[in-house]
Amino acid sequence: MRNVVRISGLGRSEIERLRNRVGRLLAALQEVADDYSLAMPGAWSPPVDLCETQDAVCVSVELPGVLADSIEVSVTSTCLRISGKKRRRVLRGSISHLCSERSYGNFNRTVPLRWPVRVRGATAELNNGLLRVRLPKLADRRGAEFKVQIKEGTEG
Repeated sequence: MRNVVRISGLGRSEIERLRNRVGRLLAALQEVADDYSLAMPGAWSPPVDLCETQDAVCVSVELPGVLADSIEVSVTSTCLRISGKKRRRVLRGSISHLCSERSYGNFNRTVPLRWPVRVRGATAELNNGLLRVRLPKLADRRGAEFKVQIKEGTEG
């Protein structure tokens, strides 16, 4: 037998809205925890913005100086993974660096997804060092009511 707990004063839509907010909060906390646990001295991790619209999850990643051929984007139902390599351009002539703050080398960024997305509908575009990934959302059907048609049976 399943116990049902009723929260007085909260309607179904309010509870759903709270559930969505908590899910987004947990996704953000997971991303921060992943970043700190994988951070190594000298490792490069590009900055990421994660946004949600009514019909899609949008991810923007700053990748200045990285060519599209050097980036790999893969998505599953639970996470988006962006990896690649930023190559140091060798300048001609003898130049000695007084200061070098830019990062080079391999990078890897994993963004956990807390929304159901259409994996096959994902698109990515690199423009002026900004990678934009758009993941269309799936309609969440949990708790949705569906009408079931009844066929009239024939006796026989």
